Amino acid sequence: MTSQVSSPAEQADGTVVGGQRTPLSEAGATGDKEVRRLDRVIIRFAGDSGDGMQLTGDRFTSETASFGNDLSTLPNFPAEIRAPAGTLPGVSSFQLHFADHDILTPGDRPDVLVAMNPAALKANIGDVPRGAEIIVNTDEFTKRAMQKVGYETSPLEDGSLDGYSVHPVPLTTLTVEALKEFDLSRKDAGRSKNMFALGLLSWMYHRPTEGTEKFLRTKFAKKPEIAEANIAAFRAGWNFGETTEDFAVSYEVAPATKAFPTGTYRNISGNLALSYGLIAASRQADLPLYLGSYPITPASDILHELSKHKNFGVRTFQAEDEIAGIGAALGAAFGGSLAVTTTSGPGVALKSETIGLAVSLELPLLIVDIQRGGPSTGLPTKTEQADLLQAMYGRNGEAPVPVVAPRTPADCFDAAIEAARIALTYRTPVFLLSDGYLANGSEPWRIPELDELPDLQVQFAQGPNHTLDDGTEVFWPYKRDPQTLARPWAVPGTPGLEHRIGGIEKQDGTGNISYDPANHDFMVRTRQAKVDGIDVPDIEVDDPTGDAKLLVLGWGSTYGPITAAVRRLRKAGESIAQAHLRHLNPFPGNLGDVLKRYDKVVIPEMNLGQLATLIRAKYLVDAHSHNQVNGMPFKAEQLATALKEAIDA
Repeated sequence: MTSQVSSPAEQADGTVVGGQRTPLSEAGATGDKEVRRLDRVIIRFAGDSGDGMQLTGDRFTSETASFGNDLSTLPNFPAEIRAPAGTLPGVSSFQLHFADHDILTPGDRPDVLVAMNPAALKANIGDVPRGAEIIVNTDEFTKRAMQKVGYETSPLEDGSLDGYSVHPVPLTTLTVEALKEFDLSRKDAGRSKNMFALGLLSWMYHRPTEGTEKFLRTKFAKKPEIAEANIAAFRAGWNFGETTEDFAVSYEVAPATKAFPTGTYRNISGNLALSYGLIAASRQADLPLYLGSYPITPASDILHELSKHKNFGVRTFQAEDEIAGIGAALGAAFGGSLAVTTTSGPGVALKSETIGLAVSLELPLLIVDIQRGGPSTGLPTKTEQADLLQAMYGRNGEAPVPVVAPRTPADCFDAAIEAARIALTYRTPVFLLSDGYLANGSEPWRIPELDELPDLQVQFAQGPNHTLDDGTEVFWPYKRDPQTLARPWAVPGTPGLEHRIGGIEKQDGTGNISYDPANHDFMVRTRQAKVDGIDVPDIEVDDPTGDAKLLVLGWGSTYGPITAAVRRLRKAGESIAQAHLRHLNPFPGNLGDVLKRYDKVVIPEMNLGQLATLIRAKYLVDAHSHNQVNGMPFKAEQLATALKEAIDA
């Protein structure tokens, strides 16, 4: 969904227009309810995996994006395909933070919790601050359902929720009643209760509605009666909010027009942005894009998305295993394609031998690692940053590989292009380290103009490049560019460019098999020098006062929580500096000088201190690691507290 930055008066039916509100059907009555203006709101939808919470959150997010708010999301779902209904392990949630100004995280604690059953309430109530609004589906609070999650008495009646603004709503009953004209069983009609909840929340926060109705008609195009039933439930939810006395107030969050440069925006997830970045890179390089992949959470969406774009010269291959996936991708790189393989941590372990082969062959290859909780199968649907050392060193021998990490969902687009630039320019495999938080989270993204994208075109080898002592012209596959140390890229089948290929050490220049000790030493050092010499921009430091004693250094998806925490501290009068790494191998050339300027360096990571280990080893700086490995992103409030303690220590 794309939109120009605009005002509320330009939005779809059901939003604020001249201070009046219109219900979504003639059956709904207009009202004179109070409308309060807010600068930001955090909403969390929670229910069973089968309750459609991800769809509900996604639709609310899409309409919020079209309205022009800044936003950030956090989908959170169980790893089980379908956990037992009504149990804590089966709870799925979707959190959305939207505002009239620039925001950076999905928020720490929800202002509104929509709980579709007792399990959803119990799993999430610990995050809800006192005074927040809780909308509960009372139809699901049966004695059996409550006992299943350990409620001995109903939390709706025992006073345990007295500190909250609770709205008991029989969502299932109201949905079934709204759909009685449709030829649906009670069970089938009840499945639309998520659309009723979406309609209610859309009324509460003045969200556009036309996009959702269009989406439902498209999604259920082959079952129009189901589409109309869902739309009827959606409208019923809207009108319930308009007419019931329980919701005496609705809320308005203005578009964040001042937060965005002028342009066309769309809501985008990290995996989608990364997919688009790969396509853009292939077009800018004028090379076909080839993806060799094996499905794995949370990277599979990239395979799904790229498979839709054959019109851009994209070829996707779903291999029988991880090793076959990267093997096919490396073969495509040898054949002249922009080659990519996608995976998560367990898959990287399987691909490591072929990554080493790519280092030896010196061919461009992108290894996209969407990190998740480990070790082993670990936490497939939860986020972590614990693959950094694996990306740096997880191969036999000296096999250096550049590492690039995006910092936000939208930044995955630019990071993919940057990874492709390095791979193509320096003829090397490149790691692109995203994670589950970025992959599934979303935010507004300004669609770039074509002239804003870099030129990535490369020149393939065309003929002989070396003259022997006797005057004979020959092709040397390992004769290097003096600036980049990249070897020629020779497409198979080009006359005169025949050469040996394989994993055994090669002779400098000729590429012939070589066991000479001196040659091996030279080749190892040359491959390292090539990576060390990659042109990366200097790291930028955000230090407004210039007198900060503490530097917060981050990488990857910690950018949002770190920046939000830093803003809180500065607002409280603290001096604190911040810097964020995109390039993790090689590090920016000025990083050492930056680190030495500060008395203290704190590195927040969703691991046990991997970047801190690298920084301490390379720069001999007493960098302190602040860790979290619970499968969830940092909360800005907790991080601000930890940084304040570091300042005061």
